[in-house]
Amino acid sequence: MDNGGAIILAVDDSPATLEVISRHLTRAGHVVHTCASVEEAASFLDTTHVDLVITDYKMPKSSGLDLIKYVRENLRDTEIMMVTGYPTIAGAVEAIRDGAGEYLAKPFTGEELLGVVSRILDKQTHRRSAHADHQHLNEYGLLGDCPEMLAVYDLIDKASQTSANVFISGESGTGKELVARAVHYGSDRRASAFVPVNCTAIPDTLLESELFGHVKGAFSGAKESRAGFFEIANGGTIFLDEIGDASPNLQAKLLRVMQSKEFCMVGSSRIRTVDTRIIAATHQDLQQLVKQGLFREDLFYRIHVIEIHLPPLAARGQDILAMVNHFLKKFSQDAGRPAPCLTDEALNSLYQYSWPGNVRELENLIQRLVVIGDGPSIDVTDLPEAMRFSLNRNSFGNKTLAEVEAEHIRHVLAQSRDNKTQAAKILGIDRKTLRGKLKRLGLE
Repeated sequence: MDNGGAIILAVDDSPATLEVISRHLTRAGHVVHTCASVEEAASFLDTTHVDLVITDYKMPKSSGLDLIKYVRENLRDTEIMMVTGYPTIAGAVEAIRDGAGEYLAKPFTGEELLGVVSRILDKQTHRRSAHADHQHLNEYGLLGDCPEMLAVYDLIDKASQTSANVFISGESGTGKELVARAVHYGSDRRASAFVPVNCTAIPDTLLESELFGHVKGAFSGAKESRAGFFEIANGGTIFLDEIGDASPNLQAKLLRVMQSKEFCMVGSSRIRTVDTRIIAATHQDLQQLVKQGLFREDLFYRIHVIEIHLPPLAARGQDILAMVNHFLKKFSQDAGRPAPCLTDEALNSLYQYSWPGNVRELENLIQRLVVIGDGPSIDVTDLPEAMRFSLNRNSFGNKTLAEVEAEHIRHVLAQSRDNKTQAAKILGIDRKTLRGKLKRLGLE
């Protein structure tokens, strides 16, 4: 994630330390201000917006803990990072309990400084995204402003201005039907029906009857005439979902009606004409299916006039957290209760998770958390196990396995307020194993 451009205040009574911090962070694209005391920093913060405060622990008169308390009481959106030449687990716990987001021991390398600052600013960006009001949520349920979704909105607008067939590609759960509805209701066909059809769900024995209807007495059980999907969608749009699963028989019948705009109801010889726009979608690679002889090439070119590709949720960056915020509000309102807040660790886990089920999986998860939750907040321990350890591998740099393990254990201990039983539970190990790791890593 790009954290360039943050406004940072470094507070330390050592000019040398301030110079090191300022040099490294300025090179990384941040704007850095410096103060030599807590009192000077408090005065500066009264008049200047700052994204992150980096403060030393021990200073003359007031300590870094005093500054942490001041920031937490007066500047809710400002992040805090503690640095000190006296590193202890107890000190880290105290600093984080009072509101510091991270803790860094002196001496530190430029890489270590930038890594911790990046991690803090990531959390801040996640929190801001999770609580921001986004403008791209509309009546069709589309939300997000990542570049890929902005391209989707642009194609929806263009497709809505024509009657050309539309093909929507993307993984299952990305919202293909929502896009199809957006195209239909944004077009001049909006006054007519939008008819969704799941191609996988239609058995061949009912195929013709479901698509084209039947007349009374056409077959056993046909006690009255009934219109098919194409006639119901006449003047409007028919959405053929999962067309990649269509049988050869269904593909042939679809091609025929798309070519001629004509069909006959089952049991009738009278030709009927329809003006139905076709929007098709699938999670499969249709071109690959064509090469394998599993999908008709002529049908592929009929439906593949305008393609709209939906990105997987994991590739949509901060949109993930915007959706978390939206679904939290939605399901909390449905349940008649205040929306819970997510901790930074929970937000980070959701952000780092791979989301194989995409938006559908996220929506179901948030609904479950709201329904079964009974507190004002949702922590990482409330998430499914697969989401708890979605670590950001990019933050590891060139650290050894022991260094990464020590950093993670130190972080979990701080977050659990040095409660080793709870920390062991979060880490997925027993208390005895945790004690052994603390001794081996020098963290006792």
